[in-house]
Amino acid sequence: MHPDAHEHARLTRTRREFLRDACCGFGGLAFAAMLNAQSLRGAPAVVANPLAPKLPPLPAKAKSVIFLFMAGGPSHVETFDPKPLLNELSGQPRPKEFGEAKYQFIQSTAKLLGTKRTFKKYGQSGIEVSDLFPRLGANCADEMAVIRSCYGNSVVHSAAQYELFSGRVVPGAPSMGSWITYGLGSESDSLPSYVVMPDPDGALPGGQPMYSQGFLPAIYQPTMFRPTAKPVLNLDLPPGVSLKERREALDLLHHLNETARDAHDEEFSARMNAYDLAFRMQTEAPEVLDLSKEPQETLDLYGVGVEPTNDYGRRCLMARKLVEKGVRFVCVVSGGGSGKLTWDGHDDIEENHLRMASQTDQPMAGLLQDLKRRGLLDSTLVLWGGEFGRSPEAESGKGRDHHNLGFSMWLAGGGVKGGQVVGATDAIGLQAIDRPYHLRDVHTTILNQLGLDQNKLTYPHLGRNERLTFVEGKVIKEIV
Repeated sequence: MHPDAHEHARLTRTRREFLRDACCGFGGLAFAAMLNAQSLRGAPAVVANPLAPKLPPLPAKAKSVIFLFMAGGPSHVETFDPKPLLNELSGQPRPKEFGEAKYQFIQSTAKLLGTKRTFKKYGQSGIEVSDLFPRLGANCADEMAVIRSCYGNSVVHSAAQYELFSGRVVPGAPSMGSWITYGLGSESDSLPSYVVMPDPDGALPGGQPMYSQGFLPAIYQPTMFRPTAKPVLNLDLPPGVSLKERREALDLLHHLNETARDAHDEEFSARMNAYDLAFRMQTEAPEVLDLSKEPQETLDLYGVGVEPTNDYGRRCLMARKLVEKGVRFVCVVSGGGSGKLTWDGHDDIEENHLRMASQTDQPMAGLLQDLKRRGLLDSTLVLWGGEFGRSPEAESGKGRDHHNLGFSMWLAGGGVKGGQVVGATDAIGLQAIDRPYHLRDVHTTILNQLGLDQNKLTYPHLGRNERLTFVEGKVIKEIV
């Protein structure tokens, strides 16, 4: 071997060992960077932060969004859209005057299925909420604007999930979280701008692409928290690493990155930004993610520490803490893995929805109440819903199939006029017939509340200026 090759191998090993020992994990890089911020300002210039906060071009009511994603498709007729006639016709074929519907599994001979749920009017507004959500109804009805006439283009989970997040039924387009971060940046320089907290039961049919930044630069990708009590690893200073060694590691890392950086390499620039963010996360993220110091009254409000609400309650509480610290978009997923572990009640709608609602009712109500008492609800837009609803007909005798022609979603906070119901499905919940609103209209309304114009929030891709809404959506004016 040539002597220069020996020297190169020695130096390569030294650098690898140094980075391995002194830079153990994203979070492990954070502490010294914050302590030495002044000296780092004298280091070679780094990439300008594209996540710096931006003023919205239009008047804004909201600054952040929390999406309570009920994966699998909750039934509108079991939750927020009571249908007495459906109960009366239960066990009979669907009358022809209600039209046709395309299903995945329901046979043409299927009979209508009534619901065992009871509905009650809550609050001064008298919004009807089913007994699946007693806490949400009793404590939050006057904050919620229920849209009973939502509809989408797909009856398949993956395609519908892509459309729910990105406005398109195929993967590869940016999610609304990425679009919003692209348009507004982040108000926090020590936490991710866009966070997804998946359900511990596993991945969904749409997979990672439904949350992704798509064709937007990689800097706008989501940060996926681990679905455990420790959602982010390596936030502590590695054992045996001194502050002096850490500072040397940071200086070296910045130098190496600047030396190798290509201004046109978005992936590399995003990686550099991720390291910079990780440097800063160590000072703030541990406090946000540690719930042990929360008052017991707050933990009880969300149902943390008791079953079956502990998991979703923890994640809802973290969502509040994240937006409080300036995170722009947080998605809190209910449901993961196989259909029975989501809101996908094919076999037994009663068993499925009773179980899923028992996990989420108290945490969701606690979130809205906590946001309101902290003065955060005015600036935080909360969205609830899934990729579609459920069929009026029975599947397998006591289940319901996917249904995209009419279903319910609700919004609260962020300038939304709560305590009202907008739109309607027909008497059996089959079609959205009064003021139907497409998922793109929900996206447009979210952007509007954030002060963003769907026609100006664009990105050039394959020869055209793409936007979240794809086909132009309309603001749901009744609720804003």
